[in-house]
Amino acid sequence: MMAEQGDEWAPLLAAANAGDARAYGRFLQAVTPVLRGIVRAKGGSLGVATCEDVLQEVLLAIHLKRHTWQPGHPVRPWAYAITRHKVIDAFRARGRKIDVPIEDFADVLAADAGPDPTEAADMAKMIGMLDTRSATIIQKIGLEGVSVADTGAAMTMSEGAVRVALHRALKTLAILRERHVK
Repeated sequence: MMAEQGDEWAPLLAAANAGDARAYGRFLQAVTPVLRGIVRAKGGSLGVATCEDVLQEVLLAIHLKRHTWQPGHPVRPWAYAITRHKVIDAFRARGRKIDVPIEDFADVLAADAGPDPTEAADMAKMIGMLDTRSATIIQKIGLEGVSVADTGAAMTMSEGAVRVALHRALKTLAILRERHVK
């Protein structure tokens, strides 16, 4: 069947080159599935979408260079040469890069949500902007999880005074954060 297709391409292309638009349409309909198969066979690792792009490049090249085909010569080797060169061009354009759909690896690549690696440094920087007493209260209660009572005892402050100082320290941190975010 391939030989029959190749044999019928020559009269269609000859008629197309003579100005017959219908013959040109039939020529393109006849060659496209065959050339698509060649592109996919030779450039399968490029991916389906890229193979379709290459096929479009092949059809465009055939359109632009159809005047170079010589009547009386077979069309198939001429069209295959264009196809082969366009596939090679696609591989060259890709270089050493390999495109792999991320969907194939989405389950494997999913990482457990861990702590933000910059969070501790950011907190230390912001707490460092506070006065010593406020920084100590935030450090003990907010980061170390020490109770208000134990923090007050360690700093010789009442629990009420620790709560008020904690509230003020948090308010100051919020203001500092707003200044640094802008």
